[in-house]
Amino acid sequence: MAMMERLKQFLDASQVRYQVHTHSRANTATAVAAADRIPLSEMAKVVLIRAGRQYMMAVLPASRRLDLAQMRTATEEPDLELASESEVGQLFPDCETGAMPPFGNLFGLAVWVEDSLGRETETVFNAGNHRQTVHMAFSDFARLVKPSFGALARPLEG
Repeated sequence: MAMMERLKQFLDASQVRYQVHTHSRANTATAVAAADRIPLSEMAKVVLIRAGRQYMMAVLPASRRLDLAQMRTATEEPDLELASESEVGQLFPDCETGAMPPFGNLFGLAVWVEDSLGRETETVFNAGNHRQTVHMAFSDFARLVKPSFGALARPLEG
């Protein structure tokens, strides 16, 4: 099943209000925010992290960059590393590379959210591909995913 359909089924079963937007193909969170005409602070991007043999998701706004040292402190995991592109492909076979939604609970993964992401009422994220986004209330996302929160990132330079 394609990720978009799986996500829709989960959100519908959870009785969550959301909208799906279609835009021109965009491969980075910054480009998606521009294509979808939303602030970088609302666009959630997912970074897959490995701690030994365990994986977790780091979710942060497109306006920020993951800081592994900060994430190691927040998670109390000293051996965190970025997962490789091939690992991402293996864990998310029904998603285009780099377009996985921030629902680690659908994949049995812990989710860590950067504290600054929850400052917006709405959050937007890729729907498993580079042409569609899902818009929903951040409070609904947090209720469904039950993530941990911490200072995981720093502002983008320039």
